[in-house]
Amino acid sequence: MRRIVSVWLIDWPIAVRRRSLERARRPASPPDPALDPANPFALILKTSRGAAVLHALNPAARALGLSRGQGQADARAMVPHLLAQPADPAADARALTSLAEWAERWSPSVSLDLSPDGLEGLFLDVTGAAHLFGGETALLEGMRARLAEAGAPCRLALAPTPGAAWALARYGEGQTPIATEETLRGLLADLPVEALRVDDRTLNAARRFGLRRVGDLHVMPRAGLARRFREVDGVGLVRRLDQALGFVAEALTPLRPAPKYRAWEAWAEPLGDVAGVEARLPGLADRLAAALERDGRGATALTLTGFRTDGGTTRLSVRMGRPGRDVKIWLRLFREAGPGRLDLGFGLDALMLTADAAEPLAARQAVMAGEAEARQGEDLADLVDRLSARLGEDGVLTPAPVDSWIPERAERLVPALGRRPQTASADFGRRPVLLFDPPEPVEAIAELPDHAPARFTWRRVTRRVIRADGPERLSPEWWRPRSDGRRDRTRDYYRVEDEAGARYWMFREGQYGPDWTGPGDPRPAPSWWMHGVLP
Repeated sequence: MRRIVSVWLIDWPIAVRRRSLERARRPASPPDPALDPANPFALILKTSRGAAVLHALNPAARALGLSRGQGQADARAMVPHLLAQPADPAADARALTSLAEWAERWSPSVSLDLSPDGLEGLFLDVTGAAHLFGGETALLEGMRARLAEAGAPCRLALAPTPGAAWALARYGEGQTPIATEETLRGLLADLPVEALRVDDRTLNAARRFGLRRVGDLHVMPRAGLARRFREVDGVGLVRRLDQALGFVAEALTPLRPAPKYRAWEAWAEPLGDVAGVEARLPGLADRLAAALERDGRGATALTLTGFRTDGGTTRLSVRMGRPGRDVKIWLRLFREAGPGRLDLGFGLDALMLTADAAEPLAARQAVMAGEAEARQGEDLADLVDRLSARLGEDGVLTPAPVDSWIPERAERLVPALGRRPQTASADFGRRPVLLFDPPEPVEAIAELPDHAPARFTWRRVTRRVIRADGPERLSPEWWRPRSDGRRDRTRDYYRVEDEAGARYWMFREGQYGPDWTGPGDPRPAPSWWMHGVLP
C-alpha cells in the first residue's frame, strides 16, 4: 500500500521572511517590528494587472479579518496599522527547494507541492519506511517537531494517495492525520469540496448544486457528475475525487531521482565537528557496501549528505572511474575530497550516504603474487580517482580524439575520471608528443616547388638539414575559419634532422604554383612553421 505524507507549511512565505530578517539583523540594532508575532504583518504581491494584493499573512493579520488575495487598499482600510513588505516568490521557492532537500532525511522521494498553493507544501513518499522511525505516528510527530525547530510550523497528514493526504493536512482539523485504505473514504466525507483541489469556477458550481462536502459526492451518479463538471486542462471534480480515493493514479515528481542504495543514521545530539562525521562514515559505508553486494553491483558515484539542525543540508560527492564497493577505497576518496568542505552550521543531527550511480560488478579472481604488472591499469584508475577527489574532476584531464585532421585540433582535454588511458597510436614517433600552440615561424631555404628545407632559422639559430622525410600533405578544413578570419591553406609536413641529431616536425603552409614569379609576386607566398620537436 502506498503511503504519502503531505506537509502543509503554514504561512511559509512569512516564515521565510522572518528568517531572512533575523539573519540580517545586527546584534545592536532594534528588532524589526515584523518579527513581533503580535503585529499584523503581510507580504504584498503585484498582480499582472498592476494591483497590489495580500500574498501571505501572519496569524495576527488573519485574526483581524484579513485574507489572502485581498487588495492592499482594502486591507489598509480595515487595519490601518498593518505592516507590509513586498513578497519575493523566487526566494520562497528557493527556500522550499532547500527544505525539500533537507526532508530527504525521512524519504528519498520528496516532491514539491504543485497545486495552486504550491509554494507551501511538500509530498514525501514514505512507503515501507515508517518502521525506521518507530511507526507512522512517531514519524509524523518527529517530522512536526523537527520542522518546528527549523522555523517551519506545519500540519501533516499521511494517506494512501497524494490528494487525500493534501486534503487531510489542510482541512482535516480535529481528525486523525493518518488514513488507511479502510478509513480513507470516511475521513474524506466530512471535508469541504475545496479539499479536492478544484478551481473556483468548479467550486462555485458545486455549491450551487448543494454539494458542499466530499461525502455529498459519494452518493451522486458518477456519469452525471462528469457531465455537469467537465474537465478543464485534464483536471475536473470527478478526476480529483478519483485521485483522492485512489481510483486514478496521481504521479509525483521527486525533486531528485531517489537513490536505490542509501545508508542513513540520526542522533539525538548533533555533531558539531568534522571528526564526528569521519567517525560515523565507516559504519554508513559498511551498510551501503553490504546492500550493493547483495545485488552484485558496485558504485561509481557516492554522496555524503549532512542534515543540519537549522533545516539546511550540506553535501560532499566523490566519483570513481570504475564500479566498486571497497569501503577502504571509499573512505580514502572522501578523505582526499576533504570532509572540511562540509558546512556543518550549528551541527548535524543525521547523515546519509547514497550510491548515486551503480553498475553490475562482475566477480574477478584476486591478483596472485608476482602479477603486480596486471594491476597497473587498476592502480592508474585508483590514482585518477584520488586526484579527482582532491583537485576536482576538471583538475585531472586526459586527451581525447576529435574528428579533425588538423593536428592542433585533433584532440581535446577532457576529465580523466572514468576514461581508459590512451595507448600509443600508429603515429607515435612520427609526430611530436607535444605541439607548439600556435606554431612558431621559421625562415627556410628549400628547392621549389615542394622539396624539404635544406637550411632553416628557428629561434634565431640557423640549422642545416642532413636528413628529411616528407611531405605529408594535410588539406585544410575549408568550412572552419581561423581566429584571424582567414582560411587555412594546404600544409606539407616534413620530418627533418639537423647536424646535431635533433629532429623537428615542420610544415609549409601554402603551395608554389607553376607560374610563381618570386618575391615580387602579388599572391601570398607560402610560409614555413615549426610545429613540434620529435623524440
